Amino acid sequence: MKLNYRIVIFGLSIIFGIAFSMPSLLQTDGGKKVNLGLDLQGGLHMLLGVKTDEAIKSRIKSIAASIKHFSEREDILIDALNFDESSVKFTLLDIDDMKKMKDFLSKIDGAKIVSNQEEISVELTPKEIEKTKQEAVSQAIETIRNRLDQFGLSEPVVARQGKDKILVQLAGIKTLQEEQRARELISRAAKLELMAIDEDRVGRVNVMSPADAASYGDVILPDVKNPNIKHLVHEIPILDGGMLTDAYVGFDQNNRPQINFKLNSEGAEIFGDFTGKNVGKHLAVVLDGKVYSAPVINERIGGGSGQISGDYTIMEAKDLAIALRSGALLAPIYLMEKRSVGPSLGADSIKASMVALIGGFVLVIVFMMIYYRLAGVIANIALIANLFIILAVMSLFGATLTLPGMAGIVLTVGMAVDANVIISERIRELIYQGVSIHKAIEEGYSNAMRAILDANITTLIASVVLYAYGTGAIKGFAITMSIGILASMLTAILGTHGIYQMLEKKIQKSKDNRLWFGIKG
Repeated sequence: MKLNYRIVIFGLSIIFGIAFSMPSLLQTDGGKKVNLGLDLQGGLHMLLGVKTDEAIKSRIKSIAASIKHFSEREDILIDALNFDESSVKFTLLDIDDMKKMKDFLSKIDGAKIVSNQEEISVELTPKEIEKTKQEAVSQAIETIRNRLDQFGLSEPVVARQGKDKILVQLAGIKTLQEEQRARELISRAAKLELMAIDEDRVGRVNVMSPADAASYGDVILPDVKNPNIKHLVHEIPILDGGMLTDAYVGFDQNNRPQINFKLNSEGAEIFGDFTGKNVGKHLAVVLDGKVYSAPVINERIGGGSGQISGDYTIMEAKDLAIALRSGALLAPIYLMEKRSVGPSLGADSIKASMVALIGGFVLVIVFMMIYYRLAGVIANIALIANLFIILAVMSLFGATLTLPGMAGIVLTVGMAVDANVIISERIRELIYQGVSIHKAIEEGYSNAMRAILDANITTLIASVVLYAYGTGAIKGFAITMSIGILASMLTAILGTHGIYQMLEKKIQKSKDNRLWFGIKG
């Protein structure tokens, strides 16, 4: 008996399905498994808010730092450089530098420049302000997702909710310690700044108020090791973490954990220029508004690298390096809602879902065998293969199975059977008309193909749209539906057709070949 290509492909797909789905079904250590979502294995659900107004202030501060560095590099004398929540203002001491300064400012995206003789004000346009706020939310989503990926959690859900909110779902978080660590990693701003110590007034820091410091363009920051120790630094930083390219855990001469960081070419140039001009002065390494160290600059520091030392454990240093590496948050985030889903609830969900899945599956199999006889058995073989292939594909790509995803599998079972019902009915109609078995099978598949393709393709398009625009549970439903539809096209159309072709001669030789398709009499 010569095997056709349909049987070969169907057989290989069954082998693939069994091989890659077994680790998940048997929960063995070897092989890839289907990840279970928050609703099935428990975990943490959080709704975060983003303080987008702080992103505007941060952008203004960054513009001020750029103006300061440009003026120093080009030997442009400026005075009274300060900024507030909406603008940067300064005065040019030489009016001849106006053109050069305006050319530089015109390159800043979304900047509105207002000049009154030698006085210059730089603001952001309303369009740029709105864009910056939206970017703050988008960047927070991407940063949080990157941090959680490096944290080691499988398939965390991080998605926008509304205009300025973020939904975070972390499956597999079971202990309070894990929850606390994840929350700290998510919410940490990780804003690194290198700031100059105000050497002229640092001795008066203990008797100065924040308002006094602000009058000199300074800010008072606490020491990370001892909050009672205060540092007086220039408010406009030399450079910030936006120029950081890498951060990793290292060890100092006393074998204590520290964070080593590297800067990009622009940051390295700024850092080198500043340290070269300020030998003998102090440089503050500031992280999230706290001074981690304030070493003396002994020589020009090239190469764009530095260290952040502190009283860390190895785990704290690792999490801080992850936060720095993934990027600082443009705007602070805050917790609006938190829910913990216990593993026991997840186990109950799995049990209920499995009862529904197995119950529906068994009822479909029994119906097909009773109504379509041997044709129903062939359809059931395809149906079982379909389930194996769905699990195998999800395991292979590390997809997450959620409760709606299991509902998607149940729905896929119905759709796979529907295709076989259409094919079987078309074959039965042709047999009633007295055509041969061979012609009935071939024309039955040909006639049914258009209806099956229309139904499956339109459903597949809907699933793709749900995945593209949905969040959380909707994505899980869309994934299993998409995989199930493609698998059913393979098994219900290609696979069963191959089986019929393989058994065609046996069907023709049988005494009553009509019984193969559940036709009585």
